[in-house]
Formats: sequence, structure tokens, C-alpha cells
Amino acid sequence: MAGGWRPYDENATHDLVLDPDVLAAELAQELLGDPLDEIDPDDVESSDAAAECDLGLALLQGDHEQRLQGLRIFCEHRDPRATPQLLPLLEAPCPIERMSAVYALGRNPHPLAVEPLLALLASDSNGYVRKAVAWSLGNFPDAPVLNPLIRALQVDVAAVRLWAATSLAEAGSTGAAKADPAAAQLLQSLRIDSEPAVRSNSAWALGRLYPDLVDPRQQAVVQALIHALLEDQEASVRDEARLALEQLERPEVLERLQTLVDEGLLA
Repeated sequence: MAGGWRPYDENATHDLVLDPDVLAAELAQELLGDPLDEIDPDDVESSDAAAECDLGLALLQGDHEQRLQGLRIFCEHRDPRATPQLLPLLEAPCPIERMSAVYALGRNPHPLAVEPLLALLASDSNGYVRKAVAWSLGNFPDAPVLNPLIRALQVDVAAVRLWAATSLAEAGSTGAAKADPAAAQLLQSLRIDSEPAVRSNSAWALGRLYPDLVDPRQQAVVQALIHALLEDQEASVRDEARLALEQLERPEVLERLQTLVDEGLLA
């Protein structure tokens, strides 16, 4: 998937930016990537990880600024000891704390987090918090997150919708029973969503779900991606649709793409 944004810079673990306006401006960017996909696994599993987590646990019991620093640590590290301290912060009055706790629980998923995360997605007044939830729920594919993510993709603001599209690729990847309704909504969003970033993420997610779909839905996905490739006004959406089609690695699809190139309809 395009992009590599993270909620925090992994190279500055102890230099937390606490200005909400600065953080809000960063979060307001169009986000297309997994916020944790640039973490180096070797760093996460290094000999310093245990010490970092011990520090994080202590910071979570401190004041506001210390809690934010502790939350930052658990956006990078996994430690089951953090869960009991992360869960109460989902109800913090400060939206920055709530948002950071959501990301940390996405990094440290636990069944007890599902219900409060879904409650935040449904009712939190802060769009940055809901956006964080939409991302984090992608790490709970076996939980009942499918329908809430579909609704978020239908009705929430653009920044939440693009994360919901991404997470639907994960939530729908556990079998055809979930993949089909996820794909149905993604197909609609690819066609009608007003935001190019959401359409682009929908194309990416459809490519990810393709192997789990039954044949008629697979054909619908191919047709929709080709239509987006040829007709969408945004180059980013066309590029994502083409990449999704190429990564299907279906000979008939690759042959069709080559035909479009030969006919001058694609470069």
C-alpha cells in the first residue's frame, strides 16, 4: 500500500511533540499507509525493547506529558503488561491521549479493547480519535469489526473513511463470509466516494481481498478496477487500480492490461 506515515517519528522516541495544534496539523494530512509499517522489526525486538517497555509502563502512571511519552513507546513496542494501563486512557478527557491510546492498542491488540474501540468509532466527537480507531481495528480481524468499519466507510469524514477502507482489507480476509460484504462496500466507495484517497485505498483493499472472494465477486472487482484505471480523474487512483490489477497475477487480467496498452488506452 502506498505511503508510510506513522503517528510518531520512530527515530525520536523521547522527543514527543505535545502541541495539539502541531499534532492535529500532522494528522490532517491525507494518509495512505499503515502508521506502523516503517518500524524496523530488528529495532522493535532489540535488547533495549524490554527497558523501553519498563520505562513506558512507569510513564503511563505519571502526569499528562509523561503519559503521552509512555503511549508513544507502546505505539512502537508490544508488551501485554501495557493493556491494563492503556484501556482506561480510551476515556481520557484529552483527545490526544485518547488518540494515542487507540494507536497503542492497535500495536498491542487485546480482546478487551474491542468494545471500547467500537464505542469510540461510533460516538467520539473527535475525528482524529475516530481515524485512529479505524486504523487500529484492522488489527482485530477476528473481532466483530466488519459492520462498524463498513458504516464508517459509508458515513464518516474522509480521513476516517480512508482508514476504514484499509482496515476492511484485514477484517474481510478471514473468509468469504466477511470478504464479500467488505468488497461490496469497497466497490461502491471506489465508484462514488468524493475523496481520491478513499477511492485509492478502496482499490488497494479490493486487491487484497480478491483471493478470498467467490468468482462472481472477483469478476466484479476486476471490472471495477479496470473502470477506475480508465475513467477515474485522479492519477493516484488510476495508479492504485493498475497496481492492484497487476498484483492479482491472473494471466487473463494481465493480458487485458496488455491489450489496453496495445490499443493506446494505457501508457
